[in-house]
Amino acid sequence: QMQLEESGGGLVQAGGSLRLSCAASGVIVRIADMCWYRQAPGNERELVTTISRDGSTDYADSVKGRFTISRDNAKNTVYLQMNSLKPEDTAVYYCTAVTVLRGRYWGQGTQVTVSL
Repeated sequence: QMQLEESGGGLVQAGGSLRLSCAASGVIVRIADMCWYRQAPGNERELVTTISRDGSTDYADSVKGRFTISRDNAKNTVYLQMNSLKPEDTAVYYCTAVTVLRGRYWGQGTQVTVSL
């Protein structure tokens, strides 16, 4: 079974930066897309950004120009660099890995809190 573990969340002031990491471990299966979702209290989980295996990326309009997703296929790790953070970015951030044969895996989530 493959597991995903996020790290790097925390508390930051508005305008600051954080870098999230998500590493796959256990029985690694071939990963296609890797994504970051987030869920704020009272809101539905939303897709923030996606990166394909070849490095193609897509972003939600709310984070374009501020967030950057990257991945290291050799390390089975995805990163999310978050700059110019806003209070509305406060949420639990989840990474997911879409595999060719086994479907989607989810991490346990990491809290990001942006204060004024």
